Amino acid sequence: MTTASEFDAATDDAAEREAKKERRFAAINKAGGYLNILGMGWLVPLLKIAAGDSPKYQMKELWQLLIVPLIGIGLFLGAWATLAPQVQTSLGAIPGPAEVWEQAVGLHEDHLSEAQRAEDFYARQEARNAELIAAGREDRVREREYTGRATYYDQIVTSLWTVAVGFILATVIAVPLGIASGLSRTVNGALNPLIQIFKPVSPLAWLPIVTMVVSATYVNVYDALPKSLVISAITVTLCSLWPTLINTALGVSSVDKDLMNVGRVLQLPTWKTVTKLVLPSALPLIFTGLRLSLGVGWMVLIAAEMLSQNPGLGKFVWDEFQNGSSSSLAKIIVAVLTIGIIGFLLDRVMYALQAAFTFSSQR
Repeated sequence: MTTASEFDAATDDAAEREAKKERRFAAINKAGGYLNILGMGWLVPLLKIAAGDSPKYQMKELWQLLIVPLIGIGLFLGAWATLAPQVQTSLGAIPGPAEVWEQAVGLHEDHLSEAQRAEDFYARQEARNAELIAAGREDRVREREYTGRATYYDQIVTSLWTVAVGFILATVIAVPLGIASGLSRTVNGALNPLIQIFKPVSPLAWLPIVTMVVSATYVNVYDALPKSLVISAITVTLCSLWPTLINTALGVSSVDKDLMNVGRVLQLPTWKTVTKLVLPSALPLIFTGLRLSLGVGWMVLIAAEMLSQNPGLGKFVWDEFQNGSSSSLAKIIVAVLTIGIIGFLLDRVMYALQAAFTFSSQR
């Protein structure tokens, strides 16, 4: 027969176990917000099952978050593999997933091979310079950069650097103009016609103008910023600044009027009003504009690189199109998939920054 003390001890143990379980679920829910930001929310049901939650309910969540997307990807790959051989082009049939994967592996191996050649080049140069120094001929020691061809990974890095330069320029221009436009009806009235006129302009229309201006003005060329990169970056800037400008103006103009009145009562200077009242309230919409601008910039970049011959992904696609070999079409599809995946990752990065600096995202 259970005594009162034993019953109380059992009750305390059950309460402690329940409290620990609740703490585990609280920690999982908190981590779930960050996992959702990273696009890995499907891990949450697995963590909850491991913590002792009902597998039946969590499997329904896992079905929606992981299994259904995987089924969608599988159906796409199946349709691609089935229909691709039936579509003929000037370069032959559309390559299927297996051929595209083969070319992706080949591009990776090319990069490793080129990296090994660069390493061998520097090793030979170092050995030669050591021999010259030992022979007392220091005047003949030379340090040369390896000038091998750019690999696929190098072209990805070039594209990312180009879009970063263009996006930063667009942000530096668009955010102050958007703040001024949101705070002043006069500024907004002056900028609005220009926004409506220039926002729809294609990068292909901007590119010739930018090329002529940069060629005439950018004389002292820096190694880190060659002309082709500057042309592409400025084209990205001109096409991507509008979403940030519009959303910044909308966010600033939507700041609570009572909050602005408090600033006037306290006689805050304009700079403090902007930094302490306006920006914190407008940040969610500003980040929405930044995410849209980055997406537009990444999309515009490929066309700009094709025509300006900036050695990035756009030039890779153009070169393979011009090459016309049997593997060119598969390599172009590799580039298309790469562009899409990088675009997704860039959006995730901006979403993570938005969640870190604002309270508008669920965590």
